[in-house]
Amino acid sequence: MSKKSRKKSPKTPSRSPTAKKKAPKTRATTQTKAAKTQRTPASKSTATIAKTASHGAASKQLNSSKSARAAGKTVLTEGQKAPAFRLPRDGGGVATLADYAGQKLVLFFYPRADTPGCTLEAIDFTRLAAAFSDAGTAVLGVSADSLKAQEKFRDKHSLGVPLISDEKHEMLEAYGAWGEKSMYGKSFLGILRTTVLVGSDGKIARLWRNVRVDGHADQVLEAARSL
Repeated sequence: MSKKSRKKSPKTPSRSPTAKKKAPKTRATTQTKAAKTQRTPASKSTATIAKTASHGAASKQLNSSKSARAAGKTVLTEGQKAPAFRLPRDGGGVATLADYAGQKLVLFFYPRADTPGCTLEAIDFTRLAAAFSDAGTAVLGVSADSLKAQEKFRDKHSLGVPLISDEKHEMLEAYGAWGEKSMYGKSFLGILRTTVLVGSDGKIARLWRNVRVDGHADQVLEAARSL
């Protein structure tokens, strides 16, 4: 073997440690990128579902502790005294249960202003406002929307019924219109479309849960007339 061959041979192993060190870094980097790739779609998917299901800020993602508290709430039933409330309404001022003492009162709780179902429902109650008045019955719409959103909703669709803003969900919870909902396999807390008819004696006369909008206002009117 020549002297030149013996001198070059030690240099060959010196490159191997470098190659071996680079390999783990490459795999780690690949795993990290893969993990990020897997997490990103899931995060976006959850956010999209929550936004769609909640109709905006009117709902919250549900965790186990909130679920337990919601399940432990007393369910409002017919014959019970209507829970008192005092909340801001469109046009300024406040609306209270005491304002309607001695007369019948319809409270329709809707998920979000200016969404298709809620718009149709509010327009139907507006269409029948005079008939409700003849039946000695006042009508109030309630949601968690801000006053600004309620007033914009009113003006856009020429609504003729007062709209209450319950951003803290106090009245919604008291009347059983705030609870667990689900969509696309995800659970969350939000507004349950509910209507309550309070009799002139201040007690719950009728309750409608999971309301279907079509023809609903007419059904409530007939119930109010029958009291």
